[in-house]
Amino acid sequence: MELRHLRYFVAVAEELHFRRAAERLHVAQPAVSEQVRKLEDELGVRLFNRTQRSVSLSDAGAALLGEARAVLHQAETARLAARNAHNGVSSRLRIGYMPTALPATIPRTLQRLAAAMSRLEISLEPGLGIRLIEAVRTAQLDAAVVSLPVPRAGLRTTAVGDQRLVAALPVGHDQAVKPRICLEQLAPGRLVVLPREANRPVYDAVIAICGGAGLSPEFVEMPDGDVEGAILAVASGAGMALLPGSVTERYAAPGVRFVPLDGEVPAIATAALTRRDTAHIPTAAFLRAVSQAARPRIRVASETSLITAA
Repeated sequence: MELRHLRYFVAVAEELHFRRAAERLHVAQPAVSEQVRKLEDELGVRLFNRTQRSVSLSDAGAALLGEARAVLHQAETARLAARNAHNGVSSRLRIGYMPTALPATIPRTLQRLAAAMSRLEISLEPGLGIRLIEAVRTAQLDAAVVSLPVPRAGLRTTAVGDQRLVAALPVGHDQAVKPRICLEQLAPGRLVVLPREANRPVYDAVIAICGGAGLSPEFVEMPDGDVEGAILAVASGAGMALLPGSVTERYAAPGVRFVPLDGEVPAIATAALTRRDTAHIPTAAFLRAVSQAARPRIRVASETSLITAA
């Protein structure tokens, strides 16, 4: 089994179309069909269900897809590690992030990169959204993990995932023991919030969800976008808070419980922003790893869409 076979297989599996897979790979369509056939012959299984009008993953193909992606990702990481070692100098990856927009997948991704690229030095810098974007534009940062929408003209956007707001309640609150709650039932008189400049999409989502519930709470604004300070304020009885779900992955406070919200809760998109023209190897490796972690799994053949085949 060659990496080329797996690369062609993954392209067809993701496109479910041999011609589009060939265009994506910059090769002729017959070459794609031939490499997929060779892989099927070697494995002794049919990877795709083909008709004159459609192509879909077989059960065997669906089982192979995740493993094939992992092999290709590891091969690319190994290639970058070798190139990095050949350079003989340390590389640095500078990531800026909004404290309320950093899911746990990002630290895990960086941990894997550091293990694969032994000379890589990683720095993480928290900051306000607009300042982080400007730092990427001026090459002071290699990437910024932010909530969308933000001004990003001329920058490359790599999806990280979506987040939904959760309620942060003091443990003594009568609703804190429930598995899910409605904001209308809480009707908070005071709401702890971070400044809008800390994360505009999150702030705007909080305003929108309160307005949708017909609530007009008093906002208790925390200075400097201090997430830990906001959580401690909740624990101290200053009010409840509405925070992105990623906060629950990275912060813990003995006096606070995070409870998911019922009803229409807006999804807040998170993305990594980089310069379009960057040739920085660690940044490229970071984006590939982020894309790999964010890519949704393709369902088995019975649940896939059928489109035109080769």
